[in-house]
Amino acid sequence: MLRNGLEPWHLLVVIAVLLVLFGSAKLPDAARSLGRSMRILKAETRALRDEHGTATTPDTPTEPVTAPPAPTGQPGPTPPGRVLPGRRNAC
Repeated sequence: MLRNGLEPWHLLVVIAVLLVLFGSAKLPDAARSLGRSMRILKAETRALRDEHGTATTPDTPTEPVTAPPAPTGQPGPTPPGRVLPGRRNAC
């Protein structure tokens, strides 16, 4: 039924109908007001995004990535309740 969607001649018919309905004097004004509306919408969405503090590039980390500390060879403190073999917990 609708196999090809919009073809170039469909667009020509739509443009002709718009010219007949609105006239050639109204179309530039309509396009201009549409452009203004799009600019206002873009500015408002940018302001909302800045207001909420979302980053424009979410891939950038907020904190610097650091490497884990190098092992010193000395055993660290034993967590409470855990006894390592060959070692006593200080109570």
